[in-house]
Amino acid sequence: MAIPDSLKSVKDRIAAACVAAGRPADAVRLLVVSKTFPAAAVREAFAAGARAFGENYVQEGLAKIDELADLRGQLEWHLIGPLQANKTRPVAERFDWVHGVDRLKLAQRLSDQRPPGLPPLNLCLQVNVSGEPSKSGLPPGEVAALARQVAALPRLRLRGLMAIPEPGPGALAQHRAMAGLFDALNGAGLALDTLSLGMSADLEDAIAAGSTMVRVGTAVFGRR
Repeated sequence: MAIPDSLKSVKDRIAAACVAAGRPADAVRLLVVSKTFPAAAVREAFAAGARAFGENYVQEGLAKIDELADLRGQLEWHLIGPLQANKTRPVAERFDWVHGVDRLKLAQRLSDQRPPGLPPLNLCLQVNVSGEPSKSGLPPGEVAALARQVAALPRLRLRGLMAIPEPGPGALAQHRAMAGLFDALNGAGLALDTLSLGMSADLEDAIAAGSTMVRVGTAVFGRR
């Protein structure tokens, strides 16, 4: 399927899931995951209406940002993969969002290195909601303390939470646990607006639970 057709199909799935959950059709944003796909594919998705793109690897993302420099004011670049402390500077300088923050040290470096002339860098804290040892992210019980610390840093804007629930029969419960944590943080006075949950295979469950942003690559670009 061509990228414009695939993109429309994904948007239709999101809209239908919102209706099924009793939520407004515009309650969920689409983040198109472009990792491993060339800049030409991003340009094609942009022409079909996509505006936000997610990259897992810093160098690959920077190369695409450079190659698509003519679209820079119209594209939103998200780093969604793990971030090493020695790579925070180019991320702070070039990306719009970072989804994988799970340590205060990373947030402090991003804050220190974000150029004052740019808008605040948008951050999501990554939560290891499934407790898998192989996954990055904070245990749910540690999120509130870090969220308060990150929210106080300059040149950053804490937007919300991100997680990758373990696939399988327990995934919906993990999505709901993340939504509960998100609501609890807002109830405690943190003005969060982004719950980044759901990918190509499980976006319906994520939206039913309360996701406000789904990260979809395969269903737009095809298999890697």
